[in-house]
Amino acid sequence: MTFTGLPPEAVPALMTGAITPHSTVEGRAEAYLPSPCIQNHAANLAFLPDSTLTCVWFGGTMEGMGDISIYMSRLAPGSQRWSEPEKMSDDPEKSEQNPLIFKAPDGKIWLLYTSQTSGNQDGSVVKCRISDDGGETFGPVRILCDRPGTFVRQQIVVNGKGDWLLPVFRCVGLNGQRWSGDADTSAVLISRDGGASWQMRDIPDSLGAVHMNILPLGGDDMIAFYRNRFAENILSSRSSDGGETWSAPAPTDLPNNNSSIQATILNDGGIAMVYNHSNADMSDARRQSLYDEIEGIEAGETAIVADNSRKAVWGVPRAPLSLAISRDGGRSFPHRVDLDTGDGFCLSNNSKDSLNREFSYPSIVGSDGTLHIAYTYYRRAIKYISLAPQSLP
Repeated sequence: MTFTGLPPEAVPALMTGAITPHSTVEGRAEAYLPSPCIQNHAANLAFLPDSTLTCVWFGGTMEGMGDISIYMSRLAPGSQRWSEPEKMSDDPEKSEQNPLIFKAPDGKIWLLYTSQTSGNQDGSVVKCRISDDGGETFGPVRILCDRPGTFVRQQIVVNGKGDWLLPVFRCVGLNGQRWSGDADTSAVLISRDGGASWQMRDIPDSLGAVHMNILPLGGDDMIAFYRNRFAENILSSRSSDGGETWSAPAPTDLPNNNSSIQATILNDGGIAMVYNHSNADMSDARRQSLYDEIEGIEAGETAIVADNSRKAVWGVPRAPLSLAISRDGGRSFPHRVDLDTGDGFCLSNNSKDSLNREFSYPSIVGSDGTLHIAYTYYRRAIKYISLAPQSLP
C-alpha cells in the first residue's frame, strides 16, 4: 500500500483537526492538526492519565527563529477532532524546539523541550514545565539541564528500579565554526530521585548517533534506536542492566536520511518503527546545513578537533514516510508499508512559500491494538493518522 502527498497549496484548508476515514484504506483515519503557525514540526504523542491523547510540536515562521514556540493539541477520548492548540512556551529571544510529554510514576505530567538562540544547537539547554493536575495546567518554566548543547527528542523511560532514563544528544561545534552536526553524540540523563537531579552517561562510540529512542524489552533488557547524522542506516544498541550501560550503536537493516525516527512496542511484543525509507546512497540531493537559510549565526560552545573527516549529511529527501515491523526484537524489519509518498524535498525549510515537501519527525504510540502516528507534513502541518490492526503490515 502506498499513498500520495497533496499539493502544498491544499494543506492549510485541511488543518481543522477533524478526523476522517481514509478514502481507500480500511482501518486508517487521518487529520491535519490546527495551528496558527506557518511552520509546524517535530510532533510527539503521549497519553494523559484520563486517556486524552496529546500532541506537542514546535511552530512559528522557521526553525531556529525567535518566534518558534511549543504548542499542544488534545484528542479527548471518543472525540473525532483535535482541539485548538495551546501555546506552551513563549520566549521571544529563543527558538524552543523538540517537545515531549512524560507521564511520571507519581502522576505528574512533564513537558520537556529545548531552548536555543537562532541555529546555535551547540548552545541549547533543556527546559521543562510540570503539571500537578493530570495535564490540565502546567507550572512555571524550569531548567532541567543547563549543559550547553544538550538536546532532547525521545521519551523518558522508567526502568525496573524506578530510575528515569532521558535520552539526549549533545550538539558540539567544531573549531569555532557554526554548528553543523558533524560531532554530535548521544547520552542518557539518569534520575534516581524523580527528576530532582540528573546524571549524564555518555553512549560509547556514538559519533553521529542522535535521537536515541529507548524501548524496554522485558526485565533489564532494553534496545535503543538512533538517527544517523551521516545518512546511512538507522543505528541500534542494547543494554542488559536497565539502561545503565549500552553497547556501541551499530547499523540496522533500515536506511536513514539524517532525519528523526521513533518506535514503540506492540501488544504482541513486536516493534513498530516509523521512519523515512531513504538514505544518502539513494539521492545526491544535499544542502550545507540545517540552518543555512538563517543569517548571522555565531558559533556556540566548541571543541577543537584536528581531523574530523566525516561530515553530517543534510538534504537527503525526507520521503517516503514508512512503517516497519520487527518480530525478532529489533534485529530485522522485514514487514513494511509506506504511509505517505512524494519527493520529500527538504533543501529548504521555507514554509511561507511552500518550498518544503518533507514527511518527517514521526511519533508513534499504541493503544488497544491501534497505532497512533503524528508527523511533519511539508513543514506546514502536523498530520495525524490512526491505524487499526487490520491495516498493519
